[in-house]
Amino acid sequence: MENTNKLTSSLKAVFKGNTMIFVLVGVMLLFEVLIGIKTEGVASLFAPANITNIIRQNAYVVILATGMLLCILTGGNIDLSVGSVVALVGALAGVFIVNLGMPIWLAICLCLIIGTLIGAFHGFFIAFVHIPPFITTLAGMLLWRGVATIVLDGKPIAPFPQKYLNLFESFLPNAGELTEANELEVFGEIVDKHVLIITMIITLICVIAYIAMEIVSRQKKIRNGYTVSSKSSFIAKIALLSVVIVLLGQFLARDRGLPVILILLGVIIAAYGYFTQNTVPGRYLYAIGGNEKAARLSGVNTNKVMFFAYTNMGFISAVAALVTIARLNSAQPTAGQNYEMDAIASCFIGGASAYGGTGTVSGAVVGAIFMGVLNNGMSILGVDMNWQRAVKGLVLLLAVLFDVMSKKKKSGK
Repeated sequence: MENTNKLTSSLKAVFKGNTMIFVLVGVMLLFEVLIGIKTEGVASLFAPANITNIIRQNAYVVILATGMLLCILTGGNIDLSVGSVVALVGALAGVFIVNLGMPIWLAICLCLIIGTLIGAFHGFFIAFVHIPPFITTLAGMLLWRGVATIVLDGKPIAPFPQKYLNLFESFLPNAGELTEANELEVFGEIVDKHVLIITMIITLICVIAYIAMEIVSRQKKIRNGYTVSSKSSFIAKIALLSVVIVLLGQFLARDRGLPVILILLGVIIAAYGYFTQNTVPGRYLYAIGGNEKAARLSGVNTNKVMFFAYTNMGFISAVAALVTIARLNSAQPTAGQNYEMDAIASCFIGGASAYGGTGTVSGAVVGAIFMGVLNNGMSILGVDMNWQRAVKGLVLLLAVLFDVMSKKKKSGK
């Protein structure tokens, strides 16, 4: 009986700590049923090629959400300019790489520096002049969109060199021509044997690395006297996420292999996850969001922290711009429209508080994937774009409502 109670409490803890993952899986299964009914089994949300497309099409959302989270942590602040910055940096990349024939790595470095300077421009007015972030970034949204249109003269720049596209749009390993020698049938599909084996090996290495990092992190918390979850909850959580990684890996292995963009996303997620959870400057973001006055009295330079958050948002926007123009193979004056809304919604859906001080990078990533699945599933079902916007707006409202109600419940109001 005691073991049963422990198991029940462990499962409840795992569900509570990974609610959005279970919701995401539930939504994906619902879409799979609806798509199967509508297309009579012809199309599938879980088709390997479709899973790859979801990753590639929503990479910019994941990238922007990691940066947006840092702004939200400081007190529910947001950056409305990110879509316009994506358009401007993309336009400059087109001019540098296509029009001027500049070396690709030099052009990339210049674009990242320009994006960072734009973020610093916003951060200066927000942190030191104390203009509200909403007003500052709203002005930036209008300003940088106008500059992007001027740079492009209202016309797109295309195509980009294949060397540049390979940096973001290629796959590992590089699949050769499918022949009888490397053919393999998996779940009724003919796949490349070499791609399947190498991708699954990389997937298993990622699982082992994830488990090792979680164990090391848990041991470090125990040594420092922090409260940790029970051993059974910890094992259940690791098992759940390991299964998710393996399932994702086999979908990619059955298509074209590991998208290079997924490696970039992994690096960004790991770096920002470590920064926010394991560094002093990262914890300052949470401190300011929790109580800015108390953080200032404790010796935290709140102005510098705010300046960093928005400078970093400019850098992240530049990264998203480089990814976006590679996916579109063109720099367009209309690029980046509504990107800020997708990033903001991803953070709130992923558990970030509208008041700041609460949220994780992993939660923002799950929120971004959730938004991507919504877009993809409704598109396959042929749902009108206006209805898609309405559904996403409703989902965002429900996510923030849940946060507000949770806050009231904890405070007893």
